[in-house]
Amino acid sequence: MLPIELRIDRAQKLLQMIEQDAPLLAARVAPLSVELQQSAKSYAQQLVTLTRAEIKRLLEEKEFAEANEPYAAD
Repeated sequence: MLPIELRIDRAQKLLQMIEQDAPLLAARVAPLSVELQQSAKSYAQQLVTLTRAEIKRLLEEKEFAEANEPYAAD
């Protein structure tokens, strides 16, 4: 299993790529029917929502893990 920091980083990069791709997505789906355009845009939005939820879950998991770590002796 990948370290949590790496999973968070990957999810954040995915979110950034999807958000930056929005104008290009609109151009790519422009030749399609209105229904297909809406479907593609809706799917992209669902992916954004799921990715944000995953980032939130991973951050909470990391916080929980850090809170339950034994403290290192000074």
